[in-house]
Parts: sequence; structure tokens; C-alpha cells
Amino acid sequence: MWARERLWCRRGRGRALLWCALVAAWELAWGQLRYSVPEELQKGSFVGDVAKDLGLELAALRHRGARIVDKGRRQYFTLNLENGHLSVNERVDREEICSGVAKCVLNVEILVKSPVKLYRGEVEIQDINDNSPVFPERNNVLEISEQTAPGTHFPLEKAEDADVGLNSLQNYECSHSSYFTLNVRTGADGVKYPVLILQKSLDREEQAVHNLILTATDGGSPVKSGSTGIHVIVLDGNDNAPAFTQPVYEVTVREDVAVGSQVLRVTATDRDEGQNAEVRYSFHKVPEKFERTFHLDPDSGEITVTERLDFEGKAFYELDVQARDAGGLSSHSKVLITVADVNNHVPEIVITSVFSPIPEDAPLGTVIAIFNVQDRDSGANGEVRCSIVKSLPFRLERTFDNYYSLVTDGELDREEVPEYNVTVRATDGGSPALWSSAVLPLRVLDVNDNAPVFAEARYSAWLPENNAKGALVLTVRAADADWGQNARVRYRLCEAQVRGAPLSSYVSVHAETGALYALRSFDYEEVREVGLWVRAEDGGAPALSSNVSVRLFIVDENDNAPQVLYPPAAPGAGWTGVELAPRSAEPGALVAKVVAVDADSGQNAWLSYELAKATEPGLFRVGLHSGEVRTARLPLARDALRQSLLVVVKDHGQPALSATATLTVVLAESVAELLADLGGAAAPGEPGGSLTRWLVVAVAAVCCLFLAFLLALLALRLRRWRRSRLLAAGSGALRAVPASHFVGIDGVRAFLHSYSHDVSLTADSRKSQLRCPAGSCSDTLPAAPPPDKGAPLLPEEPSTARGDSGDALLSPLNDFHVDVAIQDINDNSPVFSKAALDLEIGELILPGARFPLEMAQDPDVGSNLLLSYQLTQNPSFSLAVTETPSGKRQPELVLAAALDREKQSSFQMVLTAVDGGAPARSGTVQLRISVADANDNAPVFSKSAYEARVREKLPAGSLVLQVRGTDADAGSNGRVSYAFIRPFCAEKPPPCAGRRSRDSAKALCAPR
Repeated sequence: MWARERLWCRRGRGRALLWCALVAAWELAWGQLRYSVPEELQKGSFVGDVAKDLGLELAALRHRGARIVDKGRRQYFTLNLENGHLSVNERVDREEICSGVAKCVLNVEILVKSPVKLYRGEVEIQDINDNSPVFPERNNVLEISEQTAPGTHFPLEKAEDADVGLNSLQNYECSHSSYFTLNVRTGADGVKYPVLILQKSLDREEQAVHNLILTATDGGSPVKSGSTGIHVIVLDGNDNAPAFTQPVYEVTVREDVAVGSQVLRVTATDRDEGQNAEVRYSFHKVPEKFERTFHLDPDSGEITVTERLDFEGKAFYELDVQARDAGGLSSHSKVLITVADVNNHVPEIVITSVFSPIPEDAPLGTVIAIFNVQDRDSGANGEVRCSIVKSLPFRLERTFDNYYSLVTDGELDREEVPEYNVTVRATDGGSPALWSSAVLPLRVLDVNDNAPVFAEARYSAWLPENNAKGALVLTVRAADADWGQNARVRYRLCEAQVRGAPLSSYVSVHAETGALYALRSFDYEEVREVGLWVRAEDGGAPALSSNVSVRLFIVDENDNAPQVLYPPAAPGAGWTGVELAPRSAEPGALVAKVVAVDADSGQNAWLSYELAKATEPGLFRVGLHSGEVRTARLPLARDALRQSLLVVVKDHGQPALSATATLTVVLAESVAELLADLGGAAAPGEPGGSLTRWLVVAVAAVCCLFLAFLLALLALRLRRWRRSRLLAAGSGALRAVPASHFVGIDGVRAFLHSYSHDVSLTADSRKSQLRCPAGSCSDTLPAAPPPDKGAPLLPEEPSTARGDSGDALLSPLNDFHVDVAIQDINDNSPVFSKAALDLEIGELILPGARFPLEMAQDPDVGSNLLLSYQLTQNPSFSLAVTETPSGKRQPELVLAAALDREKQSSFQMVLTAVDGGAPARSGTVQLRISVADANDNAPVFSKSAYEARVREKLPAGSLVLQVRGTDADAGSNGRVSYAFIRPFCAEKPPPCAGRRSRDSAKALCAPR
């Protein structure tokens, strides 16, 4: 850049010399006029007296046609031939005409004729202070890392002032700041450049933004100035290590804490921002078995339990937790975890012997089982109490020490409870108490004392009429609580009569399955319901039985067509009737009513009426459900006197059945007219009022049928109510027989642990009742052991275990406790978990920082335990040993001097752990320390100034020169990029495009 600026300056000086030589030659050949005027003069302002300066008379000047030569450009001056004066033709702006030139001169050629002569003149345009310094940007943003060293220079954008000389830019000033100062440099061409200098180190955590005002002033009178804002943003540097909220975290957890439970959460904060503030947690130099016991979440700092704790195995844990940010800085904290002892050993039950099966007539006090209990805990946690459910006919007796006997405490009844699963529960004295259980399966021998019990108190079935012979009606089921042959059930019908015929001619029952079959086809119109009793007998001797009521309801089908009651049927002519309808009848007047009935019931007996055919279709209509025939309009004179109507009656069965009725309606005003019209239709000698009598008879018959139906229905209801009252009165004589349930397990009948219902039978076995008990049998012991316990071990009962008296023969037991103290000798050396420890430390870490190291492990105790640590000599590091709350010695690496990665990037030392035994033993580990790079070095150019010469009209994109800068830092901190800051020449060059390369160099190209 500096070479380019010098190139432009040299070109300017060469042009000036050439111009001076040309002017001198011109002055030798021609006369020369020189004038000087300030810029910005108004039009018509006086510049000079050309006539006087050229020695010409005004008349000669006009006669010879003097004029200024027009060169095709703007004419800033004009010649007045009246007075010979040179004056301003238009406003002259020096900055527009001669931008960046120290001396601004405009040439004027004056041509006169007769003879022709050319005069040349120069008008120097003097500068006035009419322009203020102007910055390219109103506000500038400058980003500076907080790790930048004091004294670093930051070039700023210079201001531009179109004026020259003293009126041009002369000085820069900056607002006051304790962090920055301003230095003004002057280039080789005399142009001044502002440079911002960092006075003291920045700290983003204290102040992240600095706002400055840069002011540029010129030397004019009055002085003009321009300003721009400098917005300095302090970029974060990783200069703060994460800090824990506590130096030591202490927590106490129970040894029975669930796996996955949170123990505590460690928290560290970093005052940096962005990635430098992202903190990750990890265990630092902890034994591998500790890492298997606890897990530290790297993001949240939450410590959880990964395997079950055991107070007897290890009661205290000391963990070193490290918090590390993305820049490599870290800090450490201690986590002390104390395991609290809890009652975590359940009592153990050991079965010695079990005597099963048990006769139902076993006397009270019979020994059934012998067992003992043990608990590994001590004190109150080891005191065990045994118990069983009180509702069972058994009790526990403690013989001696921890031995117990299970004996009978009540009468046994196999029909009530065929098997007992006696759960013995052993509970210790801990808080909370722990318990365990063992199941003793006991079987009771059986006798036949239970009658069969039906699954339902009564059965009902619905059978469609016209059924096929042998159709299955329903199946009755009965169960017997007895076992084997006593529980085998057979079924048979109780003798009864149905419509004078034996019940066995209507239905039959299968003796083994209880399936009930129909032996004939039923007709709903004949038999609507059949009641019967089914008896169930077991295979015992003598046999026991029970009865159940079965109600068989016949379901109606549509097998009967409707029957028309009115109009009556004429002999040999189907259904006919004659009705009188006056011609004066209004629309809707009742003419007749068709009455029909259906022997079926329900939907099959629902009837509907339709007018199928009529002499005059629009004259009459029939009610859909009532059968009433009414006039639909007024009879007309043209309507026939005799009207024939065909009415169809349908039921709602599937498929529907129907019947028809024919009505003859005579349109007449009187009976005489009607009789005359009917003529021979009536029987000889039959009076004219017979039609009305038949209608009354039909209505009376329908009413009688309906009344008879109501009486039959009431009688049926009374019969059912009387039967229910009789059965309820006889239930007082019932004898309750509890039911029980069995399931087979490997040939042994195990007791099902809960009762579902009780069954009671009447004394005459005619009816049974099903009732739910008020309380459940929740006190009954479960049939199977708890899920966490295996099947109880039942050893074979020895032949001598039970004598004639039924008592068990036990031998005395003696326990002895022996303590052996093992003395320690120094047979173990201190051992580190790894052969080498890698540590990364940032080069900006301040001296005095401490880095905890892994502690050596020594299995010995007492004086043979680990005593001290030693570190090889190194001028940058020292060793400090602190004592943890648990009494262990913690080695810490202390930074003694500032690090510089560019001078030394790694260190290697040896840490030695020595115990206190005689002779002393030791263990070593190699420390490998790498210095993490920080951006503490600015890029440096290979030269302070670059110079280059280029030819004009150089093609765009041509290589001009290549600059190269290097950075002593590493990684991204050592990558250098290039950019133009500002031009540095009196004449501002046109824009130039440059190609950046990735090899820390930049090529300058010719302008486009």
C-alpha cells in the first residue's frame, strides 16, 4: 500500500516538472497573462484587465474581434469587449476542478485578428475553507479481544477534506478513555492518519463495550471539524476458569437408595461468554470402581447412583470433580459422600420339616411343621418375630432360640378348606422393619359331605316355536366341592306333567353334560311356557343331590294370517258387507270400520289396513291402523250408487301375512233407498236392521276377547308371586354348606386363596340360593409364595420325626462367635491408576493457579499408609499437598511462573508417592503437561513497507505484488487474513480488487 502511494506521488511530481517546461517555452513564444482569484466568486466578478495587460486599445480590441478560444469545455471566464475586462462566467469550485491538487490553474487562450495572434493566460484559483473534514462512515465498529496486550496499535479510518493547504485536515482528537489513547501519524505525503493505542488490558467481564468519538479538524479560519463514533466491542477471551459454588460438597445417602437416584448436583459458573462459558463436568482421577458406583452428568453436573450401595462394603466415598470450559480452563471441587447404614437384611426362614397330609379329625395341638429364622443384622435390626394369620386353625409355638413349631389350633374341615397355604411371616425390629415369608402347603383328607351346587339359582331359556325335534335348549352346570368320585355329577329330570302329558315327552337332559333338548316341535298358540326341575347327584355313597328350576319360554313366530271379524263373510263369497253413506256426507265422515285380529303376538300381531281397490278410488280412504273407512270428498251426482271397496289387512311379521275384506257402500239418504238398492242381496225374510246387529255382535266379541286376555295375564302374575312367597318361606329351613375351590398342582390339591361365594341348599333339594358373603376371605393365606421367594424347600419327613404322642424330637443347638484380628504389614506400594497423567493448561493462566492431581492408592493402613508426594524440579511448577476432610493427602500442581506456548509448548515431570512403612515403598506417575494456545500474538508482516512499479493500462487482474504476514499462535489463532484499510496517497486511487490466498499471503492486483 505504501509503495502504491509513493508511486502516485512520484507521478504527480513528474507531471508538474513537465508542465513547468512547457510554460517556459510558451512564454518565450507568446505573451503570458497571470491572474489569481478565490474560488466561489459570483458570476460577473472581475478577474483582470486584459486590454491593459496586453497593451491594446479598447477600440482595437473590438475591431480585431478579440475572443476567448472555445475548446468545447465549460467556459468559466468571459471577455468583455466594452471595457476589456476578464470576468467570471460561472461559479468556480476549486474542489470540483482540481480535486487533490495543491495548485489549481485554469488556462485561458485569447485570439485576436488582423493580424491573427494568440495570447495565453493563467488564472490561479485560490482555495477557501469551505469544506469540513468528513469520515467515510458515521460510526465505526472495532472488535478487540480482551487478551490483546497493552500497546497494540489499531489504525482507524482517516477523514477526507477537499480543501488544501492550511484549510485541509490538520489534526485528530479522541474523547477521553482510560483504556485508549490516540496517536496521529503523518505519511510521507504529509497526510495525517489516526491510530488508536490500547493503554491497559481490557476485561470483557467488567466492561464489554467502549464508545469513543474521533474528531478531525482543519487549519482554516474559522476552523471546521468532522467526527465519527468508534464503537469498540471487547471480544471474549477464555481468561476465566469455571468456579464451583462450593469448594467441598458433602452429602449423606442411605445405602438402600435406588439405582438411578440423584445424590447431589454440583454447579460451576464461567464469567466468559459463548463457547468459553460452556462448562462440562467430569470425575478427575477417581478409582475405576468409584466410577462404576456413581455417574456424573457432563452437562448438568448431576451425580447419580449406578449400582447398589453397601454400608458393610464401603461407607465413605471421596470424589474429585472437574469443571472444564471449551477453552481448556478447569477448576476442581471435592464431593464427600457418606453412606448411612439402614436395615437392609431381611430375615431368613429355614424349613426343617413339614407333616402333610393332615387328617380332618386331627386333635388340637398336633405338630405340623418345624422351622427356624435367622437375620444377618445386629441389635434391634436382628431381633425377629414370627407370626401367621389369626383366622387360620393353627398357631405358632416357640421351642427354643429361633426355632418355631406350627400346631393345630382348631377343627379341620376339608370340605370347607381342602388345602392351607400357611404363610409364616418373620419381621425384624428395624425401622422400617423388614420381613420375609415362607409358605407351608398343608393338605386335608376328604369325605363326601357336599352336595352338587348349580352355577345359577335358576335358569331361563327362549325357544322359537315350530322348532326342530332334538334342538338344544340350554345347558345346566353343577359343581361338587368334593374330590374324586364324590365330585362326579350326573343330571336327570324331576317327574312332572305338561298339558296332561309326561314332561319327558317334551324335553330330555343329558346325564353327563347337563344339556337340555326339545323332543317335540312347540306351538306358541298352544304352549307358551314350560316349567321343570333338573336334579344333580354326586357319586358318593350315599349320594347327595340338589335341584334347580328351569323356565322354557316359547317365542312366537308369524305363522298365523290376520282374521277379519267385520264385515262378516257372505256364504260362498268371501268377506262382504253393505254400508250406507249419505250423499250429503262431508269429507272425513265415518262410513264403516274393518275389524281384524291375529293369533300371533307382538310385532307379528300388529295390523295395518290398506284400500286395495275401489269403484271410485278418490271417494273413500281407510285408516292405516284403525281400519276406519271415511269419505275422502263429497259424493258427486255422477258417482255410482253402489260402491265396492276391497280392504287388505296385513300384519308386521317377516314375512308379512294378509287377509282381505270386501265392503259394499251404497250412496243413499235413507234406509228405504238402501234396501231398494240392495234388492236381492239380503236373504229372503231378513229384516233391514240385521247389518247393525252383526256389527254390534262383532264389537262385543272383540271386547270379550280383550277382557279374557287381561284376566289370564293377571292370573299368571298371581301364580308367580305365590310361588316366590312359598320358596322364600321355606328358606328358613336351609342348611348352609360352604363351598370350596380346588386346583390341581403336580398331583396335589392346592387351596385357592379366596372364596368367591357361598351356596345354600334347601332341605328338600328343590331350590338353591346364591349369595355373596359380606366379608371376603382376605385373611386366608395365599396359595403361592410371594414373587420374590422361591418355592419352599420341603425336606422328606424322617420316619423318627413323629412319635406316638405327635411331638417332634429336637436336638440342642450351640453357637460360638470367634474374632480374629489381622495385623497389617507394609506389603503394598502406592499405586496410581494410570502410568501417565495428561494435563492441558492455557498459557494465559495466572501464576498461583492450582490443579488437583490423582491421588495414589495404598491398600495398607496405619503407619504403612501413603505419607507424602514428591515432584521433579521445574521452574514453572511446584507441588502442594493438602489434607482432605477424610484425612487423605491430595497432591496439587501449582503454577509458579507464567507460561508461553511459543517458547515452550509442553512439560514432562515425575510425581512420586511415598508411604510411611519400613522400609518405605513408593509409586510414580509421569505428568505430561501441554500448554493450550491463546491468541496473544498479532500477525507480523515480513516487511514494514512494500514497493512496486506498474505500467499504466495494466490489464485488470494482473499481479502487482504479494504481501506476507505470519502469526506465532497456533490453530485458528494463527490463521491470517488480509484486507485493505484505506488509500494512502494525495490523489485517491480507484478501487482495487485483491485475491486472498490461504497460505498467509495476499496478492495485489491491478484496478479493474
